[in-house]
Amino acid sequence: MKEDLNDLTAFLAVARERNFTRAAAQIGVSQSALSRTVRALEQRMGLALLTRTTRSVSLTDAGERLVSTIAPRLEEIDAELDSLRAMTNRPAGTVRITTTDYAAHAYVWPRVQTILREYPELKIELVNDYGLSDIVADRYDIGVRLGDQVAQDMIAARIGSDMTMAIVGSPKYLESRAETRVPQDLMLHNCINLRLPTRNSLLTWELRKGRRQLQVRVDGQLTFNNVYQIVEAALGGFGLAYVPKDLVERYVESNRLSWVLEDWFPTFVGHHVYYPSRRKSSRAVELVVEALKSGYQGRAVTTPNGTIDAPRQRHQRANGIG
Repeated sequence: MKEDLNDLTAFLAVARERNFTRAAAQIGVSQSALSRTVRALEQRMGLALLTRTTRSVSLTDAGERLVSTIAPRLEEIDAELDSLRAMTNRPAGTVRITTTDYAAHAYVWPRVQTILREYPELKIELVNDYGLSDIVADRYDIGVRLGDQVAQDMIAARIGSDMTMAIVGSPKYLESRAETRVPQDLMLHNCINLRLPTRNSLLTWELRKGRRQLQVRVDGQLTFNNVYQIVEAALGGFGLAYVPKDLVERYVESNRLSWVLEDWFPTFVGHHVYYPSRRKSSRAVELVVEALKSGYQGRAVTTPNGTIDAPRQRHQRANGIG
C-alpha cells in the first residue's frame, strides 16, 4: 500500500518533536488534525507507530524502524528539490545551523550578515546547543563545532584558529582567597559551572601543562547554560570562570579580571563547519558554508571522509564548549 507523502512527513514531525502540539505548529496544522492523520496512517499500515500517554509520546519498534527508513530518503528528496530550485542561482529557503553561543557570536553571526542582506530569500535558523546534536537526525543543514568534535562521516572545513580555554576571576573575588598554585586548589573556590544537556551533567574543567592533563570537577553557587552569563558572573565577583580566552582578554587587560593557573590553560583545535557527506547541498547551504569559511585566514581543512587534523576528542569534552 502506498502511503501519502504528507502523512509520512506528518509522522516524522511527531517523531522528531515527541509532542503533537509542537509538531503541529511546525508543519502548520491543528493538533487534532495531525493526530487524526497519524492514526489513519497507523490503521492503514496495521501497526502502532507511537506510544501515547497524557505526558509523552514515544516511538514503538515499528515507529523507530519507519523513521530510520524514510527520514534519510525524504531528506534526499528535499535536497534534490533544493538543488533544482538553486538552478535559478538565487539562494532561497531556510538553512538550519547548530552551534554554541560562543561560536555563533565569534564566527557565524559576523560572517552571515552580508549574505542575508544580499539574498532576501535566504533564511537562517541558528540554534545554540551545548549538546552534540546529530545534524542528520535533528534535520540541521550545518553544524559548527571544535574540529575534534566532528563525526568521521562528515565533510568539514576549518573556520577558526585554535581555541585556548582560560580560568579567570575578578580582583575583588581573588583578594579574599588564598593564592591558587595548583589545579587541586580549585576545590577551595566558588567556581561557576556550565550545564550540559547530556545526562544533566556539568562541564569538567580540562587543564594541560606540558604532557600533564587533568580533568577537574568543580563546585560553586552558580550554574549557567550560557558562556556569556558565566563571564558576567565572574566580572561581578561571584567566582572563577572557565571560558574561551579570547572572550575575556579585554577584561584582563583592563584589570577587571585576572588569569588563574595560567600555565595550565589548554588549547584545542579550532572550530569547523561541517555537514553530511551523503547529502547534496542546496545553493543556500553552499553559500552559508562558503561565507563561514571565507572569514578564516589560516589553512582550511576539507575532508570528504571527515578526518580532521587533530585527534578525536575524549567523551567528557565532546559535550563541552565548541
